[in-house]
Amino acid sequence: MTVYNSPLMTPLRWLFGWPRTDGKLVSSGGRPADGGDRDFGPDAALQIATVWACIRLIAETISTLPMLVYRQRSDGGREVDKDHSLYALLHDSPHFDYTAVEFWEGIAASLCVAGNAYAEKLYMTPRSAADPYPRIIALQPLNAGQVEVFRTASGARRYRYTEPNKRQREIAEEDMFHVRGFGNGGDEGLSPISYARHTLYTTRMATAAAAKLYGQNMRREGVLEMDKTLSDEQRPLARTNILDPIINGGSGILEAGMKFNALSMSAQDAQMLEMLSFSIEEICRWFRVPPFMVGHTQKSTSWGTGLEQQNIGFLTYSLRPYLTRIEQTVRRSLIKPTERRRITAEFKVEGLLRADSATRMTGYATGVQNGIYTRDEVRGWENLPPKGGAADELTVQSQNIPIGQQPTTSQPPVIPGEDGEESNG
Repeated sequence: MTVYNSPLMTPLRWLFGWPRTDGKLVSSGGRPADGGDRDFGPDAALQIATVWACIRLIAETISTLPMLVYRQRSDGGREVDKDHSLYALLHDSPHFDYTAVEFWEGIAASLCVAGNAYAEKLYMTPRSAADPYPRIIALQPLNAGQVEVFRTASGARRYRYTEPNKRQREIAEEDMFHVRGFGNGGDEGLSPISYARHTLYTTRMATAAAAKLYGQNMRREGVLEMDKTLSDEQRPLARTNILDPIINGGSGILEAGMKFNALSMSAQDAQMLEMLSFSIEEICRWFRVPPFMVGHTQKSTSWGTGLEQQNIGFLTYSLRPYLTRIEQTVRRSLIKPTERRRITAEFKVEGLLRADSATRMTGYATGVQNGIYTRDEVRGWENLPPKGGAADELTVQSQNIPIGQQPTTSQPPVIPGEDGEESNG
């Protein structure tokens, strides 16, 4: 299979060209060589609608969450640091040929398929003893199937990358951005597609059987059983007038003790619909995606009835492991050791948890009244211009001040008198 690594390739094409069969991924290259599932690779898996939907859901959702760089303040709080060199790289464009959405989409999709995602660091100046941490100006995505991780005699981790022209070169660990997926804590993550190939192969065969059945217009094969032997002239008449209408889904007349014996199972007899439904749920288990989020609504979700509750469940159990792995890899691989105590990078997930307008306003009101948010912060979240002044100050309800600060005496209100002078009467 041809491997694409040109700067113009789309992120999804990073997923093709998988080598080996040693617990990783294998190259399918079209029809499996032995007709079995041992050569069932990612390009065949992505032709299954549920696999495509699960990977697309995870990858597109992660890629649309902005990656922000934060700086720790002296008072213990933190703020977005747009002046840091990594902000533009992670938030706007990790590579000059890709937007941030395209880059993180490819990283997430590669994790879903290969269990690993790779990108080579490109620097403004070469790494040297005088400057071991030069400024990173781009992250060049690499085909996960063409990267081999190995250890040197001294135990150092290195990467062997095969170029499109088959030339191999080695990349040092400090020059590689490597996100590992679920695994056993080794040098590489485990490939979901590779370990799910039995399930995926069974699903594809069931889909192929259904396509063949419906492609024949539900035509059934069978034989006519009779009590007597037909003559040479009667046989073609029986086939044309009796057998063919039945096989092609029409009606026929059986007489003189004739019986039709079907030789092929119907979709109902083969429980094809139940099998396809079970396959959807089985594939969703591999990717930890609730079936209703990929259009399978036969069974209701147990994650709550509101959109907010469902999004919280999806974020907590499906996306959070991916987000945390990427964030920690960014901190370990891209942020200088001297900055790690005060600089961090995280995905902003608040947009995913956005509730309906009524619930949102109730939460805003509670936060503003208790001194958690300012009115200008709330206006910013609703894409409204700031008002400034008192709108940018924290406020609390006066009845919530400490008891010791309550006034000891109560003064009557001052009411103006008829002559314009103040009067208390």
